[in-house]
Amino acid sequence: MEEELRVEELAHHTDTSVDTIRFYQKRQLLAPPRREGRIAWYGAEHVARLQRIRELQGRGFSLAVIRRLLDGELDAADEPLAAAVAAAAAGELISLDELAARAGVPAALLDAAVLEGLVVPRSRDGEARFAASDVAMVSAGLRLLEAGLPLPPLLALARRHTDGTRAIAEEAVQLFDASVREPLRRADLSAEDRAQRLVEAFRTLLPAVTTLVEHHFRAVLLEVAQEHLEAVGEAAELDAARAEPDWGAPPRQAQS
Repeated sequence: MEEELRVEELAHHTDTSVDTIRFYQKRQLLAPPRREGRIAWYGAEHVARLQRIRELQGRGFSLAVIRRLLDGELDAADEPLAAAVAAAAAGELISLDELAARAGVPAALLDAAVLEGLVVPRSRDGEARFAASDVAMVSAGLRLLEAGLPLPPLLALARRHTDGTRAIAEEAVQLFDASVREPLRRADLSAEDRAQRLVEAFRTLLPAVTTLVEHHFRAVLLEVAQEHLEAVGEAAELDAARAEPDWGAPPRQAQS
């Protein structure tokens, strides 16, 4: 009979907390233990599963993707693609309190931003964590408030932007799936070749889409701002706007 471990021994053996083990069981990442009365016993399969979970987490995979990988629900070519997506989002993860401290923003204000979906946390062992790169975004939001923009309408505007951005992102992912991933899955290629081509396509398209979206939003924002100044701005405001590099072109003639 194989050696069995209590939950505390399993936690020590795999360098995992007891709470994390129970969280994995709740998320159906770990099979239930064998029970003998009130005592739960864990075996070698639990040790191997926990080690695999930690290895995949170290590569940045989400728990949802890890569960599907471990349960064999994902195509073999999808694991490298999932790794590429995780790598693109990789980086230092910090707590909400640390994010607030680095950005110089009250934690209560960040809580509100998280509830509105404006700051998106990542789950790590059941706890919310934030990308260190979020510091710059939060600091930018603080500068908007310091410039005099009122918080409630700014949050409402940001919420609408978030909703629209997510809808567009979902369509983009579906387009990638239908136009790139599915044709490759049907192609007469080895799993390794499919995986390589998927990763290459993702690494090409992500920066291209990001650049297009950023440039387009900036261009439209500047156009709308100039149109507004042309309609209501005073002469000094128009002169100051024209002096800016982005607004160097002469204003368009208003249509009669």
